[in-house]
Amino acid sequence: MQCVSTLKDQAPFTAAELQRRARAVLPRSIPLFDPNAPDTPSDFDLSPELVPEVARAPLAPAAVLIPVIARPTLTVLLTQRTESLRRHAGQIAFPGGRMEPTDADPVATALREAREEIGLEPSFVEPLGYLDVYRTGTGFRIFPVVSLVREGFTLQLDEREVADAFEVPLAFLMDEANHRTEARVWRGQERRFYAMPFEQRYIWGATAGMLRNMYRRLFSE
Repeated sequence: MQCVSTLKDQAPFTAAELQRRARAVLPRSIPLFDPNAPDTPSDFDLSPELVPEVARAPLAPAAVLIPVIARPTLTVLLTQRTESLRRHAGQIAFPGGRMEPTDADPVATALREAREEIGLEPSFVEPLGYLDVYRTGTGFRIFPVVSLVREGFTLQLDEREVADAFEVPLAFLMDEANHRTEARVWRGQERRFYAMPFEQRYIWGATAGMLRNMYRRLFSE
């Protein structure tokens, strides 16, 4: 069952207000990453006791695009991964992936991956800044790039990686009332995580964790 957003005031969810908030808060330069800092967002925010089990492995750099579509009511563009992928099959994710040596910075990675995965042309995208670097349990440190996407784009999904692309109202995702805490068994131990179910979509894990960080940075006043 879909949670109903309790937010009545749509003023924070205009393109101009998102730009203003992002410029005031989010860094435009590559943020530093300290895996040992207590406030570093990760898959283990709700289960910090599990961090030592994965802290020994080096973390590969990656980047994702958080594409906020500049519609009259702002939406966030998300993808559903195909069931045939080796990692995170069938899960809901942002466009993104591992950084390549030819990428100038994480913004370049996020834009390249968005073009490759869903056909989103960079000319439609205005990067607004970085959220905090996010650590995953699968061995990545992810640079999330919040971006405003103007209307008029067309998508072409890479059928090998992306089964579907869809939009969720930003107001829904930035409403703390819709941020559930759930749990699953991970490596023999219970791991708690954030989830934001929307209609028939189950948004959870790293995607929900980065959205939770976006809420904290931009909309928790």
